[in-house]
Amino acid sequence: AEAAAVHELLQISAVADLGWSQPTLIQEKAIPLALEGKDLLARARTGSGKTAAYAIPIIQRILTAKQSVGEQNVRALVLVPTKELGQQVQTMIKQLTAFCSRDVRVANISGKADLSAQRPILMEKPDVVVGTPSRVLAHLVAQNLVLHSSLEMLVVDEADLLFSFGFEADLKNSLCHLPKIYQSFLMSATLSEDVQALKELLLHNPVVLKLQGSQLPDSSQLQQYSIRCEEEDKFLLVYTLLKLGLVRGKTLLFVGAVDRCYRLKLFLEQFAIPACVLNSELPVQSRCHIITQFNQGFYDYIIATDEQSLDDPAQEKKTKAKTKDKEYGVSRGVDFHNVSNVINFDFPSTVESYIHRVGRTARANNPGTALSFIAHSELGLLSELEVALSGDSPDCALKPYQFKMEEIEGFRYRCRDAMRSVTKQAVREARLKEVKQELLNSEKLKTYFEDNPRDLQLLRHDKDLHPAVVKPHLKNVPEYLVPETLRSAMHPLLRRKRKRNHKAKPPAAAAAAGGGGGGGVVKSSFKVRLLKHSSRFSSRASLYDAASAMLHCQVSKASKPGLVCCLSLVLVSLAAFHEPKLNRFGEKTAVI
Repeated sequence: AEAAAVHELLQISAVADLGWSQPTLIQEKAIPLALEGKDLLARARTGSGKTAAYAIPIIQRILTAKQSVGEQNVRALVLVPTKELGQQVQTMIKQLTAFCSRDVRVANISGKADLSAQRPILMEKPDVVVGTPSRVLAHLVAQNLVLHSSLEMLVVDEADLLFSFGFEADLKNSLCHLPKIYQSFLMSATLSEDVQALKELLLHNPVVLKLQGSQLPDSSQLQQYSIRCEEEDKFLLVYTLLKLGLVRGKTLLFVGAVDRCYRLKLFLEQFAIPACVLNSELPVQSRCHIITQFNQGFYDYIIATDEQSLDDPAQEKKTKAKTKDKEYGVSRGVDFHNVSNVINFDFPSTVESYIHRVGRTARANNPGTALSFIAHSELGLLSELEVALSGDSPDCALKPYQFKMEEIEGFRYRCRDAMRSVTKQAVREARLKEVKQELLNSEKLKTYFEDNPRDLQLLRHDKDLHPAVVKPHLKNVPEYLVPETLRSAMHPLLRRKRKRNHKAKPPAAAAAAGGGGGGGVVKSSFKVRLLKHSSRFSSRASLYDAASAMLHCQVSKASKPGLVCCLSLVLVSLAAFHEPKLNRFGEKTAVI
């Protein structure tokens, strides 16, 4: 009894360290039933705390079993559809066992390491094993993992995705290696036909918990919007939202293909907007590290692919040359922390995909926003989604995003300039460069980072790729291009920075900067005054006269030969141009 009390105290301490003051609904309902030994089928929306709902009973049962049985065995198996989710589950269990890590050990075998490299880990018989069905089956066949006599608990997390990721055969083949009696948990965000099939396959007289009427939070927590825009307008709108700071907080941008991922990244690079890329071609170590750093606040934007071809083997055969990871999935079950916004740059092709994407925000009790760009060809998918969401709850429907595209027409030429630079060749080069760079980071530096873990924090994944020609003038936004209606909505930091840049120096500071002692440099205030006076004169001759008078005044005050020479060159330049020039946009410009 004393040992049980100590174990409970250790778990309570770990939960307190995580900052959890009260259980979520799924945790409140599922944990007592699981501790009673019942099989569970739980449907709860994403971000509701399903991982802890099964992890806490598993830990408690293992601690209880070790009081009477001293032998070390694998007692729990957690099956996940993606490597990223496997990493997350392992992290969660380690956090919950922070004060009893010697008593409860967890191993994640969902990585891409060789079976021989993972064999020593499994030979130590960790209490909990986390992995994808294909990797678990491979170890069972190789007899690195023996479960037929020791397994007590089986968990299938994100069960609705298991069959769609092609794990049906692997799962069924794994069952013959398991004992006849064990406790099972199925956790899912949706109750699809695949989940019903798994229920018949794995569960015995289960308790079905169908919590929350809707699969997504209501409008008081999650704001969902849609806006109709075609291809060019998508890039124009995402540039405006990010560059003017209209979208604030950490943001996930979902696209439908790897090429689109790099095309959008290179487009944003033109405007000095850094973003990370997540797709199935990157090594799993890099993907997990990117997610970890994003959660720690290193990056604001991630461009992630939600590749449907990974779910459809028929489509995958067409792309054999591309080495994609079938067990990739950042929109499925991965816990991104404090995501404020999800932008569907490419609209998802299924309702389930939309739910999993948007479920990355508004997790737990945090607010969130989802914005979907809808092309004309995707209106049918939008209608299908609205029917599905309104069936759950009328409060979950997408609202039209009230944004006047004509207000940002002034930015269109800048976006076209950037899009012309992002060619197919530039995308191919960026794709190759990124993969090579991440392979280097994840493989060749792996040993170094193991010895120097602090240096791993300095390894960034949002560096510019620059295969496209970057035009420096696109980095800044001219104030005259920002519509009046958007200036008040701009990010406060951008507004303050803009005011600082345009604020004139006080007289004392100006005198100190250029007068008495300083070298042959024209005062910054001189150019401002010349530009201000130039608007008063209609002809170049009168502008020349005004400039001459001002330059004469400047030369009389300064005794530096370099300054006199510089000002003389400016006068010659003004005299040489008798007519105003036209820039490439047809605007008259004064040459100074």
